[in-house]
Amino acid sequence: MFVNFFEIVILSIVQGISEFLPISSSAHLFLISEIYEFKSQALLIDIGLHLGSLLAIIFYFRNDLLDILNNKSLLFLIILGSIPLIIFGLIVYKTGLINYFRNIQVISWTTFVFALILYLADKFEVKKKIEADLNIKSILIIGIFQILALVPGVSRSGIVITAGRLLNFDRYDSTKISFYLSIPAIAGASFLGLKDILNENINFNIGVLISIIFSFIFSFLTIKYFLIFVKKFTMNLFIFYRIFLSLILFYIVYF
Repeated sequence: MFVNFFEIVILSIVQGISEFLPISSSAHLFLISEIYEFKSQALLIDIGLHLGSLLAIIFYFRNDLLDILNNKSLLFLIILGSIPLIIFGLIVYKTGLINYFRNIQVISWTTFVFALILYLADKFEVKKKIEADLNIKSILIIGIFQILALVPGVSRSGIVITAGRLLNFDRYDSTKISFYLSIPAIAGASFLGLKDILNENINFNIGVLISIIFSFIFSFLTIKYFLIFVKKFTMNLFIFYRIFLSLILFYIVYF
């Protein structure tokens, strides 16, 4: 029980932090799996981790979400921006295409390349705000960029923030767009996972509850302090970290 508890806490930290920061959860999960062989039920715990993150972002943005529900145009834009990922996500899920990209070579290169793209995007000047300038064209562009997050190592939050900065939104608004779009993305992933669990007839256990609780805590803290961070600083910390991480992965792959 202690071993499983330790595993769940580690996975919750990785999920809570890497889900919302532009640093690639795939790369971190690979490194952790290289260091430590987890014995917990992967699928069941994964669902718990995602549910914890989903509950955290809904709770943190509860007031914003109520406002969005009353703002039909913004609600429409968020739904519209989620459609490309949902469509392509279902395609790769049904066809198994994603398995062709789930390898360390792809993760190492995407971690590196998309760090450079984020660096360039973060140099764009700020001209737009969500309230006045988020429209059908811009949300569709962001939604199309988000499709790239299906490739391991890209980072969903990272690619959405990149798209937002390329469209001249500031870091704070780009991050908020990323958080808003994460709700249907995480909900969709959780739904597909629950579907698999029902098909495989896996029984729920106390580990799932623990994973939800710890994932909620670490996700909530990450959301809170990342929003504070982007108001004051550039994305350079995460860009340099991704480059450093990719160098470690390159070493594992090629040396």
